[in-house]
Amino acid sequence: MAVAPAPARPRPGGGRFLIIIGFLLAIFAAGAVFLLGNFTGGSTIGGGPSEVVVVAAQSIPIRHQITDSDLTTAKISGSLPNVYAKTSDLKGLISEVSISKGSLITSDMLARDAGQILAGSAPAYLPLASGYVAMTIPTGEQQGVAGHITVGDYITVIASAGLSVISPGGAQVGPAKVVSKTVFTNVHIIGLGPASANVQPATGTAAGAGGAGPSTGVTSSLTIELTQCDAEFFTWFLGNTQVRYTLESFNDYLKQPPTAPDPTCPTVLSAQGVSQKEVDARYHFTSL
Repeated sequence: MAVAPAPARPRPGGGRFLIIIGFLLAIFAAGAVFLLGNFTGGSTIGGGPSEVVVVAAQSIPIRHQITDSDLTTAKISGSLPNVYAKTSDLKGLISEVSISKGSLITSDMLARDAGQILAGSAPAYLPLASGYVAMTIPTGEQQGVAGHITVGDYITVIASAGLSVISPGGAQVGPAKVVSKTVFTNVHIIGLGPASANVQPATGTAAGAGGAGPSTGVTSSLTIELTQCDAEFFTWFLGNTQVRYTLESFNDYLKQPPTAPDPTCPTVLSAQGVSQKEVDARYHFTSL
């Protein structure tokens, strides 16, 4: 009687070889997808192109002047209106609303002047660094660069006075000597009042409270951030000299406002008073 041949036995190790081949192919496919995404500028789940936009790197409070540390970029799908592609486009703008970390930043969240933000949205306190104070100083068309100074700008301060004001007891020969000297640099502007000229939101379209457009006129005062020691010197100059302001180039602004106490005047208790003696010792008017 004929007997059917036994089925062939699989060769030892053949199944393991196929598993290894499949594993290597999976790794290769994953790497190809990764490289393809990088070479094509990134793609979205839906297959559409991606766009680089600016987002908040940290929580940004209302009425905060935007700095480099507040911003980062991310990729999103599609194309959205009123977004920013570069962090440099936002530098110096003021937040009109509180912005949470990771949120997409659009132009309707920002303004070029804090005076445009409704008073009811003001925070409970000014964002001053520890050891710093706010001080309001007078300004005008010629003194204040024809109204071009606005919130977030940095100014220098020039004081002009007769030498007899600085050194009343000193003997002078000939005509009275008048000295002009830069006494402050990088003075940060944190407020304007009450009028403001050419106030523009970040979108570039004029819009004031209630949609009535920006108010006209030249600002009559500037609110600045400085130490209490500098505030005493500034008060002396305002009372005894002629003070003028110059507007610094935005390229020369501080990278960010002060965030820690000034070691030369760490608290308001560090201020010890100012007279002609202290002014001349610090600024050397009589040695010019």
